[in-house]
Amino acid sequence: MCGIVGYIGDKKAAPILMEGLEHLEYRGYDSAGIALQANKKINVTKEVGKLDELKELMDFSNEEGKKGIGHTRWATHGRPSKINSHPHYDCNNEFAIVHNGIIENFQELKNELVEKGHDFQSETDTEVISHLIEEKYTTNLREAVREAVRDLEGSYALAVLSTKESDKIIGVRKDSPLVIGKSNGENFIASDMTAFLSYTDQFYILDDGEMAEVSKNNIELFDLDGENVDKEIFEVDWDAEMAEKNGYEHYMLKEINEQPDSIRRVLNNRISPAGINFSEIGFTEKEMSEFDKLYVVACGTAYHSGLVGEYLIEEMVNIPVEVEVASEFRYKEPILDQNTLVVVVSQSGETADTLAALRLAKEKGAKVLAFVNVKGSTISREADEVIYLKAGPEIAVASTKAYVNMVTAFYLLTLYLGEIKGSIAREKQEKMIKDVLRLPELARETIKRSKKIVKDKAKEFKNINSSFFIGRNIDYTLALEGALKLKEISYIHAEAYPAGELKHGTLALIEEGTPVIAIATRQNVLEKTLSNIEEVRARGGDILGLVLPNSDIDYEETMDQIIEIPEVDEMVSSILTIIPLQLLAYYAAVYRDCDIDQPRNLAKSVTVE
Repeated sequence: MCGIVGYIGDKKAAPILMEGLEHLEYRGYDSAGIALQANKKINVTKEVGKLDELKELMDFSNEEGKKGIGHTRWATHGRPSKINSHPHYDCNNEFAIVHNGIIENFQELKNELVEKGHDFQSETDTEVISHLIEEKYTTNLREAVREAVRDLEGSYALAVLSTKESDKIIGVRKDSPLVIGKSNGENFIASDMTAFLSYTDQFYILDDGEMAEVSKNNIELFDLDGENVDKEIFEVDWDAEMAEKNGYEHYMLKEINEQPDSIRRVLNNRISPAGINFSEIGFTEKEMSEFDKLYVVACGTAYHSGLVGEYLIEEMVNIPVEVEVASEFRYKEPILDQNTLVVVVSQSGETADTLAALRLAKEKGAKVLAFVNVKGSTISREADEVIYLKAGPEIAVASTKAYVNMVTAFYLLTLYLGEIKGSIAREKQEKMIKDVLRLPELARETIKRSKKIVKDKAKEFKNINSSFFIGRNIDYTLALEGALKLKEISYIHAEAYPAGELKHGTLALIEEGTPVIAIATRQNVLEKTLSNIEEVRARGGDILGLVLPNSDIDYEETMDQIIEIPEVDEMVSSILTIIPLQLLAYYAAVYRDCDIDQPRNLAKSVTVE
């Protein structure tokens, strides 16, 4: 889950590498480092903490260092420390590497290298690679790296510098993302294309087992057998400005406010009053109609979007759906066949456990449809078919606009399957389509009408230690996502429960003033939910309710504060309901002075198991 960058050209490398790391800091931020090569020497500067700590140490006036590599770290092996941060050297400071991934057999390799006289400085699995390259090197850096990685078990994306061959950088990839940026008289290496969008929109995307030899005027691609690889250039349709804050204090707030436009993009050309257009999916309507079971596999927030999809598809399409956490799915024996559609969901398209689940599903004969935000990502390339989320770059670790686009994609998939299978009454489908088309404007209205209420409520969260989110049916899935958002950026303990389960133990935790966020938008269970809320109120809970308009119910009888979601078909309300919960988490974190875009211990793209 680390971020790696590389630059080779005629410009000063240090500021370019630092800029690239700033765009990748969401991938890890417990330490960082840069290696610059000049005058047949490699000079490494690294520091614990955020990039600002490294910035203070860097000499950006260095005219000689016109090639280099950099790294921002999320620790796996070895605690965050200066010695454990990357880049890592070999014994003689002739090779320097940065690494994203986990080397599973590093201890065995380290023991062998120590026996041969190698001296290790760090606790990391990564350092073994630099010593292994040193051991393998004779006269050719490309061959030394190729031979070294053959001994590695695990995942890696690497960038390698050497004083032996100072006119090149070697990149290699297995199970961790790596791209090569192409420009005139300068070239780039990065974990993610966003690192260098201000310099180029032309990238080669490496597949597993591929390597790149990068000089300032040339890029050569080859496989681990040394054979040349022909690959088309991928042209990015995001611009650098989309990844900037544009005046907002935090990326998260910017991305929350971008959601109306984000939803509009995912709907564009896919839905109209006439129905759903999924011509981008290569499955025929006959194939789609023959799927008799769906699995949704994802992690974290993407998993929560799948739970919404489960309720939608089972209720409206009448086929069974199982939603699995990807890290569990890959270690069980799921019952899959050619009539099973597996939907894998990942913002980055690089989530390691989700990618492994995709591969397992394909091995078992199932078809795989991916919901992915990043074009050219590994999951998008390996899935049978892809629906791109079109959320644009999402930088904040806590996902917001990608989540609402995932849920919107499930709306579209539900309506599409319902249309093909004839399971949704025409009148119901027309109403849902009409409301889905209104979602961008309704999302904007929801932000506007809920912001002040949520901001005032969030002040009460400044000194609390625990909170609860409750709901029934699809509202429970929103409670899970709301609790996750609060936990990950404000560090407040937050738990989500089906409202009907409170009396089975959780009510013991409710006392005077305990914050409870109650979601009550489903009419078929509304009376039951209100009864559960009354149980909380009777025990002193402080209740914030999220409801749809209902003239027959006086919500103020059971709730202390109310946010009314704009009137919309209740099956379409999930996207609107989640927005106040995102804002609540954001402002609670603001009042608690938390690091909102880069919460402790987390990283954006989980590219390791």
